[in-house]
Amino acid sequence: NSLASFQLDSQNMEERINLITAEIEHEEKVIHSFRDKIINSSHLKELTEKLSQNLHLEDSIRTITHEISRLIGDPEAVCILYLFDAHSGHLGIGYSLKGGRRVHLQSKRGDIFDKWVMKSMQPLLVEDMKKDFRFDADKVTTSVHRNIRSLISVPMRSGNKSIGILRLDTHRTHRYVMEDLRFLQTVSDIAAVAIENALLYERIEQLAIRDGLTGLFLRRYLMQRLPKEFIREQRKNAFLSCLMIDIDFFKKYNDEHGHTAGDIVLKVVADQLLQTFNEPGMFVCRYGGEEFCVILPDCPKEEALILAGRFRENISRKVIPLRRVKSSITVSIGVATSPDDAVDKEELIQKADMALFQAKDKGRNKVVAAQSK
Repeated sequence: NSLASFQLDSQNMEERINLITAEIEHEEKVIHSFRDKIINSSHLKELTEKLSQNLHLEDSIRTITHEISRLIGDPEAVCILYLFDAHSGHLGIGYSLKGGRRVHLQSKRGDIFDKWVMKSMQPLLVEDMKKDFRFDADKVTTSVHRNIRSLISVPMRSGNKSIGILRLDTHRTHRYVMEDLRFLQTVSDIAAVAIENALLYERIEQLAIRDGLTGLFLRRYLMQRLPKEFIREQRKNAFLSCLMIDIDFFKKYNDEHGHTAGDIVLKVVADQLLQTFNEPGMFVCRYGGEEFCVILPDCPKEEALILAGRFRENISRKVIPLRRVKSSITVSIGVATSPDDAVDKEELIQKADMALFQAKDKGRNKVVAAQSK
């Protein structure tokens, strides 16, 4: 009896030890999970503060991707932030990062996984790309151009509007768990607000420097940017050309067809200017009223005259209906180039303006170059 009693007590003791051990392990998991949540909350607060201090889109995107890479702590993972362009209906890479350094990826508009996230607007966890039944293996092979085995990806939303995608992927299988996905989703909510604020700030900035009617830069922007172009030109020992353009007999459009006719003419001229002067670095401004200014970096006078002549010819060929009356447009253009004609922004604009007046004096619908020093 004593032996049986001892064995029973021993068995009970073992069961109690197992229960206590299980409770301790559970408590350790709870404490560990709680500690992780506190750490994550601290990191998220830090990220929010960083983003609130910057309203520029590019800086915000860079901060988001760098912080995600740092917090996940996997130097082999690629972090991608896609932005959704509502006009084109496509994704585009805003920023991509690996091991703290920017990387350039082949899939500029996303792969099969990104399209799944955009279509479903749901977070995605792939533990092993080759074994995930949701995706056709052949389509995965043709769509994905990198060695990827596992990933997490979440949509960024502002209300019902899609902003883009946040994604982490790696060549290792089973790298991510649901907790990682939930954390990335929380980051994406913060990122979406920051990106929306940056886009709004960008739109407000554009309104301050662009003409509401034509969408061209305002004279204010020209005066801010031109000194920078002069510094760049001097450093490179390059040419900088300026075109001053005036619509011939502009008043007649308003007098004969009403004030809306003048607006139509201004828009037509602005559109043709943007089509003609569309090379990187070139910019077009509405200088005031019916007068426009075009700045051409790295452009000698001979080339500027050719471009000005091409624009003059193209605009003169246009026939626009104004109150059912077919009308044409002609322009007069003055061209000046630094360093041949000017040493600063004021002189460059003045010389181009003087050449413009000569074009008008010679009968309009002409291109005239400033007389070099």
